[in-house]
Amino acid sequence: MMPSLFIAHGAPLLAIENNEYTQYLNKLGKNMPRPKAIVLFSAHWESQAQKVSNVDTYNTIYDFGGFPPELYQIQYPAQGDQQISNEIQNLFKENGIPFEIETERGLDHGAWVVLRLLYPNADIPVIAMSVNPKLLPEEQYKIGKALSALREKDVLVIGSGGTVHNLRAVKWSDNEIDQWAQEFDDWLAVHLDNWDLESLFKYESVAPNAEYAVPPYGNEHFIPIFYAMGAADDVKKASLLHRSYRYGNLSHSVWQFG
Repeated sequence: MMPSLFIAHGAPLLAIENNEYTQYLNKLGKNMPRPKAIVLFSAHWESQAQKVSNVDTYNTIYDFGGFPPELYQIQYPAQGDQQISNEIQNLFKENGIPFEIETERGLDHGAWVVLRLLYPNADIPVIAMSVNPKLLPEEQYKIGKALSALREKDVLVIGSGGTVHNLRAVKWSDNEIDQWAQEFDDWLAVHLDNWDLESLFKYESVAPNAEYAVPPYGNEHFIPIFYAMGAADDVKKASLLHRSYRYGNLSHSVWQFG
């Protein structure tokens, strides 16, 4: 059965960098079983209603500014998959999850940076999904859980964000890792390993340094982990595949569920 993944998408520069993390994602895409399709929840697509893409071919969204010109020349023309999109809609109906269909939006950098590092040929169909930071973690988990049956059909569910993502705290010229970021990720690792949903759902009040790691204005990057976890609720197994940091505290982590 296909696992689900939480993948940190870091800064947009990852798309043109060659470093420890980009090399790891390149290898991960080659070593994993090839998925039939990919369902991806991106931190950079927020909406109050759950959005489900039904797109023939995605355009590439450059939702950032001030970066080198070559970033804006990258194209990732992934195809959609109407059948999988319809299956998602049916699963949401069966589980009482309201949703809306999106037929025009392209892939933001939270999606295409990760996908391009994993599968550079853009030859695997993608169904893009929004996230809602205003939902309770339990509700985000429920949305992911509704999709767990897709894993039996070789569909890969990915949550793209970042466990520690505080742009007001990053130090662009400093690679010494901040202790507070490591402490938060260490706490997270323990409770993910134990599938301790009670603690994870209360991370804002019980996790050390949560206010720095997941600031209230930036929780959209953390919550994709709940969608990815929910998709593996039938197995409840978590494995940390990679963790490194850039800019002092920007976490590059990859978690596998299932």
